[in-house]
Amino acid sequence: MVKEGASPPRAGVIGWPIAHSRSPLIHGTWLKRHGLAGRYERIAVAPDEADAFFADFAGKGLVGANVTIPHKQTAARHCDRLSDVAATLGAVNTLWLEEGRLCGDNTDVAGFLGHLDASQPGWENRVNRAVVLGAGGASLAVLYGLKSRGLGDVLVLNRSADKARSVADRFGYESASLESASEALEGADLLVNTTALGMAGQPPLDLDPAPMAPGGIVYDIVYVPLETALLRRARAAGLHAVDGLGMLLHQAVPGFARWFGVKPCVDESLRNSLLADLGETENRAGATSSGQEPPA
Repeated sequence: MVKEGASPPRAGVIGWPIAHSRSPLIHGTWLKRHGLAGRYERIAVAPDEADAFFADFAGKGLVGANVTIPHKQTAARHCDRLSDVAATLGAVNTLWLEEGRLCGDNTDVAGFLGHLDASQPGWENRVNRAVVLGAGGASLAVLYGLKSRGLGDVLVLNRSADKARSVADRFGYESASLESASEALEGADLLVNTTALGMAGQPPLDLDPAPMAPGGIVYDIVYVPLETALLRRARAAGLHAVDGLGMLLHQAVPGFARWFGVKPCVDESLRNSLLADLGETENRAGATSSGQEPPA
């Protein structure tokens, strides 16, 4: 609720580049749906300007913001207070002010789990072993989420075995080189791709999930294209396929609720709006839009 005489709350998404971001569409839809006065905009901040920007965040006229690549770690360093998730991951994607103090959270974990819960209810009861591809920031969020749900048997695969080991060790999980993926998938109940492989403009992910356990779940956080080759192979093998668009939508909920005072709903109407926008953007940009690192 905006106090009489006060300016409508202003938030945005900070990154470089930022023109591709779908966050304004998501938050703009929610503002209209709930009849709220407020603004949400793209804020381009070059890497060499990021430290100064976040150091003076309280003077920017923002009630908060989302943060995307390449600024998630930089923003975290400037926060006066971090959530447990953000402190563990060393990165934030959601900022807000409390009495002039900059606070940060990482809602990628909530986005990953929220979409998995919604699309595959009760998944924890049938997932005993998981394989996670990648060892970047998105991988950390996924591993944190799996650990928080009590999953003990997780294998992290990455092109660099050393980086996979470094990430896996933080959560007490096993690791290996991506070259062993086919063997590692035998009998796995859950596969999560957190790499950019298979994204428009990137090399394909040459991996067949067919050796997974019957009823297994394949979750690809890429959302451009929405139906990746990995997900097509999963469906062909009779496995459950989960695309990356839901993670993008669910990770946006906590920030909107904090800045504008209403917890929004992720539904088919919002998803369809994004699908239409993604299709139009792919056509204009030759399918080179960013579609892997949420929020985008």
